[in-house]
Amino acid sequence: MRKIKKFSAPEPSMRRLPAYLHVLSRIFKENQTFVSCTTISRQLRLDPTQVRKDLALTGIVGKPRVGYPVEELIGNIKAFLGWDIQRNAVLVGVGSLGTAILGYQQFRLYGLNIIAAFDRDPAQIGRNIFGVNVYPIEKLPEIAVRHQIELGIITVNADSAQEVADLMIRGFIRGIWNFAPKPLEVPNEVVVENALLSVSLGVLTSKLKQIESNRTS
Repeated sequence: MRKIKKFSAPEPSMRRLPAYLHVLSRIFKENQTFVSCTTISRQLRLDPTQVRKDLALTGIVGKPRVGYPVEELIGNIKAFLGWDIQRNAVLVGVGSLGTAILGYQQFRLYGLNIIAAFDRDPAQIGRNIFGVNVYPIEKLPEIAVRHQIELGIITVNADSAQEVADLMIRGFIRGIWNFAPKPLEVPNEVVVENALLSVSLGVLTSKLKQIESNRTS
């Protein structure tokens, strides 16, 4: 595997790389050893030139008229995204969304290991959901420090999100995946990724509306 250069990659490229990985995983299961940018771009409806630029960020070099070695490319993308390292995480809020995330075993393939969940509902505390124990939210900082937790996942409502983020920061958690529809105030050294489902839905429905408009025009 090639050594990856340390620099800040464009965020749109970072968001496309996981999609490439899904395509490559299917191709790998079909026992194909090489893949071209054209093949990847065709499946994702992207510009082959853009795909080539994105893949270059991972440090891999393709072979003319052959393409990229699939297994090596998968490894390079995982390393570039940090998915080749197991990172312990905690989740706060075991409602419908939180429970669904706990049950998604594929996260382990991406280096995400959720070792504990937290809630303030007495009916949830003490449960074991998909192998993960649920603790009182007050214990979050203590458990985060003890297990050297790197990532925190917030799946509570907007009103509680900042309080949860503050508890995570007290536990020295430095990466927060926020599913609550509210921006968080955190120190500069803490990284937040806001997973706004309404934004994703808005993009989808606006594209559908555009297609419908084109059909009637």
